[in-house]
Amino acid sequence: MSSKKSDNIKSIAVIGEREIVMGYRLLGVEDTFVVNDKNEAVKKMDELFSSHKYNLVIASQFVQESLPQVTRTRIESSIDPLVLFMPALQGAIHEESIAALAKRVLGISLG
Repeated sequence: MSSKKSDNIKSIAVIGEREIVMGYRLLGVEDTFVVNDKNEAVKKMDELFSSHKYNLVIASQFVQESLPQVTRTRIESSIDPLVLFMPALQGAIHEESIAALAKRVLGISLG
């Protein structure tokens, strides 16, 4: 494979709390980033989003809630990279969050 072609290959990044990040690392995702506070989450998410290294960024709900509203709106409407926010590990996953995710990512309404 030529080096030019390999430069165009993008990958997956995961950002969030240790529990979420470690699960993806065990699955083989190499670019994982643990964030411990809101400022660190905002800084790292901005870095990942604007790096043009990733096709997909998986972020925790904590990261989503840490972002300023303007930044969150810009990231949520992006398709390059596509950013998926994972629901919090605590509590039940609500049907509304899954429906909203399907609407945003797939462009379809579940109900």
